[in-house]
Amino acid sequence: MQLAKLLNSRGQVSVGRVRGDTIELLDLPSGNMASLAAVLASDEVSTVAASLPSTGEKIAVKEARLLPPIDRQEVWAAGVTYKRSQTARMEESEAAASCYDRVYQSPRPEIFFKATPHRVRGSDDALRIRSDARWNVPEPELALVLSPRLQIVGYTIGNDMSSRDIEGDNPLYLPQAKLYDQCCGLGPWITLADSMPPRESLEITLDIQRQGESVFDGQTSVSQMARGLEELVGWLGRDNSFPNGAFLLTGTGIVPDSDFTLQPGDNVRIHISGIGTLSNTIVQG
Repeated sequence: MQLAKLLNSRGQVSVGRVRGDTIELLDLPSGNMASLAAVLASDEVSTVAASLPSTGEKIAVKEARLLPPIDRQEVWAAGVTYKRSQTARMEESEAAASCYDRVYQSPRPEIFFKATPHRVRGSDDALRIRSDARWNVPEPELALVLSPRLQIVGYTIGNDMSSRDIEGDNPLYLPQAKLYDQCCGLGPWITLADSMPPRESLEITLDIQRQGESVFDGQTSVSQMARGLEELVGWLGRDNSFPNGAFLLTGTGIVPDSDFTLQPGDNVRIHISGIGTLSNTIVQG
């Protein structure tokens, strides 16, 4: 089952069940639910989601105004979880090379705060590249949807936008390279955990279109991760609590070549099997 957050025909924020090419809007108050996050915090998420009554309204997916499937949750991210991303980070600078090589070999992963909800955008919305950066890339990632108890209740697609020249200048600049307005894409919706294909079969693809032509594409698989998903969640939860739940981006295994940078107007499409496609146009400043 897949749950989407979207605007209904009256422009009101709603939640719906995705059924093929149609989204069936749900009557959350009749099911004693106040939000999508409340559904995700349920003890039996799939059972609760399946039992929620419909409002009677249905919207075609291609006509839906999708919103990022987030309410008040925090967004966190893990880095250097694929061998390729370690290599890419080491290309940024000599300082980064030493730091990221040690992280890759260490039992403790790199985990950092990525975004508050107002900095997140959904599918078909715009993501931003910093006005003071020269080397900007998307980072396509499997995103874990976590309940307040840090259970993996669903999955979505994340775009962890990154300014590589800022991070490469000094690893201590990581928050500025990662965290700013419109820095994170999530969507197009959430696939509940029991509806996902086996993890080892999950394929991730990235395609960047510029003026109607593909300027970069790449593919990887979750099976290429060097760390386990539960391992990352376990580290996130150490001495930390998430009363509203959280999203955890699990790192990227697709990194454009060092001579590539995003430009305003680019369209970034990330597809993950079992979830769908997250599409965002790039703006700057």
